[in-house]
Amino acid sequence: MTSELEDLAARLREFARVRDWERFHTPKNLVMALSGEVGELVAEFQWLTPAEALDLDATALARVRAELGDVTVYLTRLADVLGVDLVEAAHAKLDESDRRYDPDVYRGSARKAPPLPP
Repeated sequence: MTSELEDLAARLREFARVRDWERFHTPKNLVMALSGEVGELVAEFQWLTPAEALDLDATALARVRAELGDVTVYLTRLADVLGVDLVEAAHAKLDESDRRYDPDVYRGSARKAPPLPP
């Protein structure tokens, strides 16, 4: 993890520790909370046109920012509890996508690539 993510994970770990919340921060509970927060983020965009979604007013942007914060908190806490380096995992996923989606084949296309062979 980058030092900023490591710092955030450490702060969240301490936040949970001093409140005796570690027992509630199971992977199951954290992923369920994360899912709920993603749902709240989705709700902010649900009825917007693509143009409106790109041009949020200050009030809507503040709500989206808060929901992104919630998503980041739960995702970071989940990764920490599971011992997963988020940045490393994201790079690994991007490396896989880079192998699956040849730019000459997929440029301008939203179609899904077949899985890589094992």
